Amino acid sequence: MNYNQFCPIAKAAEILGERWTILILREVLMGGRRFSTLQRGLGDISPALLTKRLKQLEEQNMVIRRRIPGQKGYEYFPTEACESLLPVLFALGEWGIIWAKNTILDQDFDVEFLMLYLERSIDRKKIKGQETIIKFRFSDLEEQRDWWLVVSPEKSEVCIKDPGKDINVYFNCTVQTLSDIWMGDRTYRDAIKNGDLIMDGDPSLTRTVTSWLRPGVFANSPRDVVHGESPSLGAL
Repeated sequence: MNYNQFCPIAKAAEILGERWTILILREVLMGGRRFSTLQRGLGDISPALLTKRLKQLEEQNMVIRRRIPGQKGYEYFPTEACESLLPVLFALGEWGIIWAKNTILDQDFDVEFLMLYLERSIDRKKIKGQETIIKFRFSDLEEQRDWWLVVSPEKSEVCIKDPGKDINVYFNCTVQTLSDIWMGDRTYRDAIKNGDLIMDGDPSLTRTVTSWLRPGVFANSPRDVVHGESPSLGAL
């Protein structure tokens, strides 16, 4: 895609404007390294299209592909140019919170996406012990209602099958309720008070959930329109 303009916005759009590209870069910047992990965070993208976009991003010096030692697969790493997009993507997300919130549909509350980001949000240093099992039951799902997070000092991992171990913390709510809490649109206290969340288990964990299950990066972002003077394009 080439707009044939020297405007820097046009040149940036030539790299970032293809469908899925910004979300792929989001996943790489959030720590996604392997093809399968990137797919988890992207949902409906086809393997063929993801392969094509990654190749384009490699050619545009946005990602670096490195073979996994002793394996057939590759890992993908952000370049300096990609890393410099972090504040841009954060600003785009904050814009979306204010101006695109009304476009969210019921089907946008994707449990697989939520669980991936909850997995990434666990602060393992704040959870004591060799292993902690967290069970989530989503009352609004007809299939695969139960999900687990198995947390050890080395890693956090989502499971869709019962690990067969004692549950340390139990969440019962809808996907939207937990998504809203993680995004910062609701608090645990509010959801529990209104009967939208039941959380039970080890008191040392349920009472400190906000410390070991970190909120999303936009949790503290403003939700209202901030009025102020905007730069004109003539100044760009």
